[in-house]
Amino acid sequence: MSVKNPRVTHFAALAALVCATLIALPAPQVRAQSARTIRLVVPYPPASGPDILSRVMAESIGRAQGVTMLVENRPGGATAIGTEAVARAAPDGGTILLVANSFVSNPGFKPQNYDVARSFDPICYLASTPLVVVVPAASPYKSIEELLAAARARPGALSYGTSPNSSLFVAFEVLKRASRVDVTFVPFQGNAPAVSSLMGGHLSTVIADDPSVVSHLKSGTLRGLVTASGKRIPTLPEVRTFKEAGINYEVDIFYGVVAPAKTPPDTLRHLQDWFGVSLKAPEVQPKLAMQGLFPVGLCGAPFGDYMRRLVEEYTRIVREAGLSSQ
Repeated sequence: MSVKNPRVTHFAALAALVCATLIALPAPQVRAQSARTIRLVVPYPPASGPDILSRVMAESIGRAQGVTMLVENRPGGATAIGTEAVARAAPDGGTILLVANSFVSNPGFKPQNYDVARSFDPICYLASTPLVVVVPAASPYKSIEELLAAARARPGALSYGTSPNSSLFVAFEVLKRASRVDVTFVPFQGNAPAVSSLMGGHLSTVIADDPSVVSHLKSGTLRGLVTASGKRIPTLPEVRTFKEAGINYEVDIFYGVVAPAKTPPDTLRHLQDWFGVSLKAPEVQPKLAMQGLFPVGLCGAPFGDYMRRLVEEYTRIVREAGLSSQ
């Protein structure tokens, strides 16, 4: 009859318990995230400002974190199609949404199938960029005053294009009403097709986010007339602001990312960390600057508060200006 050594028995049991515990424990969240493909839905067409930023961030995060981040363009419905698709997605960090001002301006025009505060969890406010009213280099209009004078002389003859119900639409309509001019609105699914139409001679002017036109402004194929920013753009020092032109309105475009509501807090924190780190990456900074994008990095609840304030502001502007849904 053999007698078991109690110390050996104790250590064997302890080893078995440790092994069982390690097997039962879930993998760390970062490792779990790293093994997955993340869809970054962009409710704007390719070559737009949101698309450009999304691809820069996806490339940086993919390289730094070892994840596969796919940019999926889903334009349409004044960004509602892509936005609603993400609102219905599983809240597991596998699908996130690139948002800009249309996300918070749409509810001011008509009820949406999403709620900015309740349908999504904020991740990060990534970057801001100015709005610029542009004309082709061959246009006879050298200043915003000349453009407005022509519109005043020929009501409805001039045209501008942008996304309906967007912050760009709001900005140009504010300009029209403050200047008492009639310029025909032509709707587009995004700025890239509107800019293409402008360069093809089918529009008189476009109001665009800087990334959509920055290369054309640098090459001289487009001319900037006025910006809606609070101060002049460093890269376009000769372009005056709305306020300098006598229009009391100021707005910039924000670009951020959100996740479906009820995404686990740990997953949100990891996503916030990833985007925050990539915004500061040495290889990302010059890419953003080249596109007229200014890093912000406001993440979590403060970003959510910022968007809620914008919803209230746009709703007020739309009501006071008497704007209707397009």
